Amino acid sequence: MRVVAGSAGGIPLFTPKTDLRPTMDVVKSAIYSSLGEFIQGARVMDLFAGCGSLGIEALSRGAASAAFVESDGRATAVIERNLAKTGVQGGTVHQFDVFRYLDKFAAPQAFDLILADPPYAKQPGDRDFTPELLSCDSLLNALAPDGLFVLEHKPGAKLALRDRWECFRQKRYGATEVAFLRPAGAGFPE
Repeated sequence: MRVVAGSAGGIPLFTPKTDLRPTMDVVKSAIYSSLGEFIQGARVMDLFAGCGSLGIEALSRGAASAAFVESDGRATAVIERNLAKTGVQGGTVHQFDVFRYLDKFAAPQAFDLILADPPYAKQPGDRDFTPELLSCDSLLNALAPDGLFVLEHKPGAKLALRDRWECFRQKRYGATEVAFLRPAGAGFPE
């Protein structure tokens, strides 16, 4: 696990001793390759941040700021260590349940890019965060009108986009699938 490119490119990241499933470097590289120049100056939110690799990558590549939201205290401590180690600026760490943070603290239209890598439901009856995120009014409200929502999810899962989201790119990388979403009717160019 490392920062792939930018000002902190090549720096290895710490990972917490939890059951996290960090985003693989190849997936991270593909996400940021797809985003291209969109990341420059972007206000980013990294949900289910884990070790912070997605948000730190954004800061390394020129994002203006990144809010890291993670409920596990061990993980938030590791994010702080990774921010210090990489020397990237503009990161803030919030130890909260993602939905509580979105409901109580995420300002309207505050983010150009929201990244989420929620835990996958491993067995029937496990909590499935993907449909919760896609139906979350406060997440949609926190995204700028021309913003993007990048969601990692279990491969083959049918996304309940309803009339809220438009998926304009989706790609599978082994045990992960990545969906690039924008608010429905945003008219954002490809």
